Amino acid sequence: MQMLYNSASFAVVVFEIASPAGADDPLVDATPSRGGFEIVDKLARKDIFIEGAMAETFKAGVEALMADEPSEEDLDEYIGRFTSLVSQPLVLH
Repeated sequence: MQMLYNSASFAVVVFEIASPAGADDPLVDATPSRGGFEIVDKLARKDIFIEGAMAETFKAGVEALMADEPSEEDLDEYIGRFTSLVSQPLVLH
């Protein structure tokens, strides 16, 4: 787990699960690594966990943004596109 982004509006954490031992060996039929991103909408007090194709889309979009040295507003606007999927209220324990 690693914090990737933290602003007044959003926090993004990446969860990476390493591939099984031997995954670098092309002769080993390893399952793909799983992981994803947790996006916390601080203003709406909701969060979402995305994985798979959605996570790859998110990652590709962030990488494209980073090539142009985006502002915090640019990043927040992009992340905000994914918050329409958010339905889980944020609960602190």
